Amino acid sequence: MALESVRTRRVGVFLAVAFGVAWATAAAIYATGGLADSPVVVPGLGLTLASVLLPTAYMFAPAVGNVAARLATGEGRSNLRVRPHLSGSLRVYAAAWVAPALLTFLGAALYFAVFPGQFDPTLSAYRSALEAAAGGVPVDPWTLVGIQVVAALTIAPLINAVFAFGEEFGWRAYLLPNLLPLGATRATLLVGVVWGVWHWPIVAMGYNYGFGYVGAPWTGFLAMCLFTVATGVFLAWATLRTDSVWPAAVGHGAINAVAGLGTLFVLGSPHSLLGPAPVGALAALPWVALAAWLLLRSDAFAS
Repeated sequence: MALESVRTRRVGVFLAVAFGVAWATAAAIYATGGLADSPVVVPGLGLTLASVLLPTAYMFAPAVGNVAARLATGEGRSNLRVRPHLSGSLRVYAAAWVAPALLTFLGAALYFAVFPGQFDPTLSAYRSALEAAAGGVPVDPWTLVGIQVVAALTIAPLINAVFAFGEEFGWRAYLLPNLLPLGATRATLLVGVVWGVWHWPIVAMGYNYGFGYVGAPWTGFLAMCLFTVATGVFLAWATLRTDSVWPAAVGHGAINAVAGLGTLFVLGSPHSLLGPAPVGALAALPWVALAAWLLLRSDAFAS
């Protein structure tokens, strides 16, 4: 099949809404102080406008795009891919739940192997930050790390899946199927690039990489696309294997649950463009390896 088979009107409406809502939200965040100086809107909880808008208006923009495209083109509710299809898919769900933690830990280990001087096994920097936040009261950082690891491997992927659904209902449940006439591999890689570009406004505001890296923000844009393409292959595999959005939402939630753990072991300022978070180009290499293996070996990408 070729480009002529792609329903371009559906894709066009979806992209216009998914990008329009998200980038308008980014503009509102930028106009009110950006990510760093966003005004507090819930004083008791310390929630800023940016911390409220990112997991809601921004992350759910692709879901809004899905709905808008269906309404605008008369597609209706066919092939929503919201049924979990658990029967025969438990291994895929298990992989979506566990693999992100394993790959993230491998990526962080690779980063610290290249930059051993930045590895802090005593968590001294994290301990100092916790004690400062607690008004000088001694805090055991290992207890909090343990809680985070246990949560990341148990309940956090499911909780995060609620917010990740906002993206996955757009990227993997709508855009990917509509691009499948290009072939599963091409469609998956293209969705990964689009997903990365969609992040660019907040990357420009310091999201994931900060500001002080070489070539900012352009190299950050490229690193983000590397990450979204690599992880996007895994999430597309989960979707194509089950014909459901939920394994991808769980996998996306699991990625978000573990992404920051490696940064807790950093001494000094990390090379954020490279790691230790999986959005760094070096720490993302285990994801790249998995993506290559899936594209070459999985029947999901045979078409």
